[in-house]
Amino acid sequence: MATKSEDSTKNEKIFHKILVVDPRRCTGCEICESVCSFSHNEEFNPLNSRINRIRIEPIINNTLSCLSCYDPDCVKACQLLALSKDPETGLIHVDNNICDGCGACVRNCPFGAINVNVKERKAVVCDLCESTESGEPQCVEYCPKGAIFVEEIDPEINEDRLETLAKILKRGFPDPEPGNIYN
Repeated sequence: MATKSEDSTKNEKIFHKILVVDPRRCTGCEICESVCSFSHNEEFNPLNSRINRIRIEPIINNTLSCLSCYDPDCVKACQLLALSKDPETGLIHVDNNICDGCGACVRNCPFGAINVNVKERKAVVCDLCESTESGEPQCVEYCPKGAIFVEEIDPEINEDRLETLAKILKRGFPDPEPGNIYN
């Protein structure tokens, strides 16, 4: 899911997309996890979700998915070379024919954004629903508070993704339109 204009040239800048969450709106309802697991596996099982709810008791909730790191530790950790980063989209792809579910990628992701599917024993990571029938992030569509957004990032900037998130949080998120369901 790279973004570029329709009249793109070789010099046209390509951006990668990641999911970000407005922590002021996220209630920790887990709908994003359920929708994600259903979209990919046709079952409601948050353990197999590609987006993860984080709860810091008693009041802070947020969700996290793959942040398309500049030089992803998860890819480097896989000794079988089952993970790769798509240079066009920034998405991490898992080759299920190679992945043995060892969890090295899970242990090495600094954000906890990778899981191992409990039934298939294969790594799962957010693909912005590219591999689903809808082709668009279902967590964004079904979040009842409108807390999840698709954000474009510059893949050429080698910065820690915590810095990336800090910039996004500092800039802020759009306010919902008055009268819609997100209020």
